[in-house]
Amino acid sequence: MARHLSAAPALVVAGLVALCAAAASVSAQSPPRPLPSNYHVITPGKYRRDQQLACNDDKTNRTACMAKCDRRCPNQCIVLCPGCKTFCMCDFYPGVSCGDPRFTGGDGNNFYFHGKKDQDFCILSDANLHINAHFIGKRNPSMSRDFTWIQALGIRFAEHRLYMGAKKTAKWNNDVDRLELAFDGAPIDIPTEIGAVWESTAVPGLTVARIAATNGVRVHLNGAFDIMANVVPISKEDSRIHNYGVTEDDSLAHFDLGFKFLDLTEDVHGVLGQTYRSDYVNRLSVSSKMPVMGGAPKYLSSDIFATDCAVARFGSHKVGISMVTARAY
Repeated sequence: MARHLSAAPALVVAGLVALCAAAASVSAQSPPRPLPSNYHVITPGKYRRDQQLACNDDKTNRTACMAKCDRRCPNQCIVLCPGCKTFCMCDFYPGVSCGDPRFTGGDGNNFYFHGKKDQDFCILSDANLHINAHFIGKRNPSMSRDFTWIQALGIRFAEHRLYMGAKKTAKWNNDVDRLELAFDGAPIDIPTEIGAVWESTAVPGLTVARIAATNGVRVHLNGAFDIMANVVPISKEDSRIHNYGVTEDDSLAHFDLGFKFLDLTEDVHGVLGQTYRSDYVNRLSVSSKMPVMGGAPKYLSSDIFATDCAVARFGSHKVGISMVTARAY
């Protein structure tokens, strides 16, 4: 049994639990790994940084320990009671991207892909589905690379284009929605309330649902994908610790993401996509504190919806593309 000292409204917690529960990204041959029954979610990013969870002893019903999120995931984390073990979402699931993009591949291994600020990179490319990510960032003069984060996704399937973006924000307030969504060029308008749903009239199997009143959505296409997206800022404290260089005019709002893919081919590629192939060989040093996937030029795309990266697979089987839309009905 556990109780929140800084309690979030029940619906917000339920929405964030849904975010974590649905963030598992696995192939059809590997069922999602469920969270244990003794898990809880802390969301200090919405309330205050020092929000903690009291884990009670089942026998005495007294507080056994206090848990709080690690610096690596200050906006939300998973806590296992009664031992107060904390995990970042990226630690728990394959198919997740968090922070300075830290991915968990389909093979379950963690790796970083830094890319470059103000450019677009192919995250996944398959015959029927293509996803690019737009990177924002800051340059640390003492380093040879940019600090980068994923600010937007451009998703293509069949003849359709879906855009998801985090709006540039000076002073962060989680009660203000900073999501920008569009389908085939038209804005997606969803009420800012948990459970509100938008459904495409062109593709009825495509839905966007609020998992939090602001800044959190689940995007679902029947038979193709589930994407959980949460807009988060870089806090002043994180900037101070990591020397990110956050300024008063930009909180570097970006996405924490969870992916679940339902019908990938063996030819899938991209930064994350390749890790779902049965013949994928992880050549990164998994024992390294910070294994980095290089080769950024072959994933570079000319814009958020371009399918011109060197490893592009989209459209390689023309019949399959129409089947994505057909499965949505």
